[in-house]
Amino acid sequence: MDRGTDRAEQGTATEPAEPGRVPLAVVVVDRDGLVSHWSRGARRLFGTPKEEAIGRTALDLLPVSGALPEEQDTPYAAFDGLGPDLESSLDGGLSYPAAGRARLTAPGDGRVDVLWWAYPLVGPGPERLLVLAADADGLRADGGAFERIAPGFALHTDFPGAEDLARRLPEILPSMSVGESARIVGQILELGYPVLEFSQNDRVPVTPDWGVARRAERKARRARAARALAAGEPVPEELRDEGEDLEYAAVRERLEFLNEVSGRIGTSLDLSRTIVEVSRAVVPRFTDVAGTYLREQVVAGEEFADGVPDTTTMWHRVAVEHTDEPGRWDDVVPVGEAMPFPAHTPFFQCMTSGEPVLVPRISEEMGYAIAAQFEKRDIRPLITGRSMLVVPLKARNVVLGFMILLRHPERPVFNDMDRVTGAELAARAGLVLDNARMYTFQENVAETLQDSMLPHIPPRMAGCDIATRYLPGTQLGRVGGDWFDAVKLHGGRTAFVVGDVMGHGLNSAAMMGQLRTAVQTMAGLDLPPAQLLRNLDDLAQRLGDTYLATCLYAVYDPIASELHLANAGHIPPVLVRAADGRSELLDLPTGAPIGVGGVPFEAVRVRVEPGDRLVMCTDGLVEVRGEDIGVGLATLCESAAHPAASMDDACDTIIRALNTRGGRKDDVALLMARLGGIEPDDVAAWRLALDPAEVSRARAAVREQLHDWGLPKLVAPAELMVGELVTNALRHSHARPVELRLVRGDTLLCEVDDDDHELPTLLNAGPLDEAGRGLRVVSTLSREWGASRTTTGKTVWFELTLPRR
Repeated sequence: MDRGTDRAEQGTATEPAEPGRVPLAVVVVDRDGLVSHWSRGARRLFGTPKEEAIGRTALDLLPVSGALPEEQDTPYAAFDGLGPDLESSLDGGLSYPAAGRARLTAPGDGRVDVLWWAYPLVGPGPERLLVLAADADGLRADGGAFERIAPGFALHTDFPGAEDLARRLPEILPSMSVGESARIVGQILELGYPVLEFSQNDRVPVTPDWGVARRAERKARRARAARALAAGEPVPEELRDEGEDLEYAAVRERLEFLNEVSGRIGTSLDLSRTIVEVSRAVVPRFTDVAGTYLREQVVAGEEFADGVPDTTTMWHRVAVEHTDEPGRWDDVVPVGEAMPFPAHTPFFQCMTSGEPVLVPRISEEMGYAIAAQFEKRDIRPLITGRSMLVVPLKARNVVLGFMILLRHPERPVFNDMDRVTGAELAARAGLVLDNARMYTFQENVAETLQDSMLPHIPPRMAGCDIATRYLPGTQLGRVGGDWFDAVKLHGGRTAFVVGDVMGHGLNSAAMMGQLRTAVQTMAGLDLPPAQLLRNLDDLAQRLGDTYLATCLYAVYDPIASELHLANAGHIPPVLVRAADGRSELLDLPTGAPIGVGGVPFEAVRVRVEPGDRLVMCTDGLVEVRGEDIGVGLATLCESAAHPAASMDDACDTIIRALNTRGGRKDDVALLMARLGGIEPDDVAAWRLALDPAEVSRARAAVREQLHDWGLPKLVAPAELMVGELVTNALRHSHARPVELRLVRGDTLLCEVDDDDHELPTLLNAGPLDEAGRGLRVVSTLSREWGASRTTTGKTVWFELTLPRR
């Protein structure tokens, strides 16, 4: 047969199309049952011009006039009786893809025999149904040399949404792979109109056991054998080979379907995405409705007790996929709902036995029983009369959930082969879901560990405002070794630290936790920055030589307006000057990473002014694979200098500037501090001689200063506690005068320094004890108190909460 077309009609060359292709008629029906598109192929096949077809009722234009007699000598004679399905599709009776052959009444020619495919269109717009049709007589030109056929269409087809449909060929034609879709589209682009492609190997979409035989006689024999098998009758001797062939073909189809499903699910370890993949893999090819339920603990990524589920087990509805009109199921069975299932339901039987449960047709009685679980919602119209298969989703003999599969009443009921297929499908899906569940569980454990190790830093500390950010890495096992911290020191000072243990995973996080604890302990001892890094390096050597870490340690003195910093292989911090908004990378001695051993560390002092901002981060923020780190550092400086309404906004600006470049795999720790300083008028200090009479002088000085600061409510407790601390200091000092200092900031801080290195201890003083009551008084009356060694002795301090104004 000559498949060439007229140039004026098709806009293509007049050479014959390639063998194995026949032009298709394309008809689009809107939601009112009216034709909204009528292609040139439809005009040629049915004889009605486009102008007369648009807006008419589809059933009027495509009247089904009956099927061909079974014995007619055609290569598709065995598949008569499918005509009414076209009529059902056109009038909205079918909401799932269907295919068949039919005899239609056509103007002039009387009747035309067609092969047809109908695909419901779901989404925005008025279009409801796409119908493809081909002249069945055209197949005989190939002498029945091809056993399978599949429709395809080109991007040039001019009906609404054609381009989107071409991109979605694998979804519209469930038996077509993405590669096959690209091949067909590429081949038919040159023709510019829809085609029908033949193949000896391709399955036919939607109806996998429907095809075109090589010879009419063999097709008729197969049809009779198929009817005998479907009816449960013995296959006649002369047709036994055909029956065996059909059974073999059916088994092969099931295996191919399962292989397809296996390839479409488990593309990621994301539990939500896996659930969607499992649901979409079976609709509409195997079922028309698929509802997926999982145990509550599976959804939460938690472990659960062993044993068989019972009537108290909560099951979350995590997905509902269907071919019905949009929204029909959403209100009655919304995704996200959790519910138990009574013992009399097939769902409970499935979850407790771990075996599929087949209900050929849901009766009115069973519909009532199932609907009883849904308060104020009548689910019966959605399920009654449908065939149902409930399959367990299990792994390692543990039921994680189950799927409820429903077929439309017009579709063949689930049979024993479907039960086996559904069980195998569920087994494969269960393993994929279990992998995703275990990954989610491990990820939750890692994130919980990470969160437990990250400090909860107050936004305000003495003389400074602080904001932090932590971003987990994008690799599997996102927990890492990045950390930040802010430690309160005596004298109103604050220590800032940012570190990064090299590597990822739980071991790195554990190493990070050890180092962070060590830094907090040594910072509390008020070790100088260089000495602290030296001790941290020694500790890492004792812990083992497996891990290395970088660390940046800075101490801010808001009274002296000074930063004291030391670096162990870390990227330098950025200082943003408040005076002119200029930002700079501080030039620090780099030092070697923690864990190298035997390397000296140096510290530097940097003068700062009130309003300056210090930015410290790990290299995951500025380093991108394949890019010089200098680019990231320059971007860090630029973004850090950007004006911001708050500290949180300033952090977000940096993250947006650096985290959107792509290629980031490492986790990120970011700490920003606005160095507010403490005004000289808020600091008062006195030197006290080693004379017991100085105790009363100290009390008087504190009393007078607090009145000057407008804090009369704090006079009594401050006087009492200062007297106790000064008395102890005078008693234990050796030669150097005692120093007393008051600092008014967010709290009232009082410090007493002496030259004795022995730290005081809180004791339980008895009724007759002469000592031990002083620190008990301080501990009771103060908001917080402490003691630490200094290079010249020790400092004992306490804080009082400032009264509200």
